[in-house]
Amino acid sequence: MKIYLGTDHRGFALKEKISRWLFDWGYTFEDLGAESLDPKDDYTVYAQRVASMVAKEDGSKGILLCGSGVGVEVAANKFDGARASLGKSPEQVRAGRSDDNMNILVLAADYTKDEEAKKMLKVFLETKFAGKERFVRRLEDIAKIEANN
Repeated sequence: MKIYLGTDHRGFALKEKISRWLFDWGYTFEDLGAESLDPKDDYTVYAQRVASMVAKEDGSKGILLCGSGVGVEVAANKFDGARASLGKSPEQVRAGRSDDNMNILVLAADYTKDEEAKKMLKVFLETKFAGKERFVRRLEDIAKIEANN
């Protein structure tokens, strides 16, 4: 599984920690920026980079950060096949992976403590999509919506 990581300036410090955690855990990942702390950068750039890669590469996952998490979540979900969701707790992230095959974890850097982020990240990476018939049907419905927009 390939993991793509991206953030604007508000999530930069947490992204650097996430990079170290991913490396320590043995995951293959690509950091799509920001490459350095730039208070004038825009989250849309990084949301586009990550979501476009996840949407076109089956089985890949993304991790996006910004201050509130809302901006990157909205931008990422504009890409067909991207299923980005703001992580609020490990239990909620587990449900998002298991039931909805969430493929992009969004973290609100201004409101998420490091240990919370670490727990949600671990759950996101380790939880499999349950693949129940009703879950698959719902994802097929979403694909139809994407095709018609």
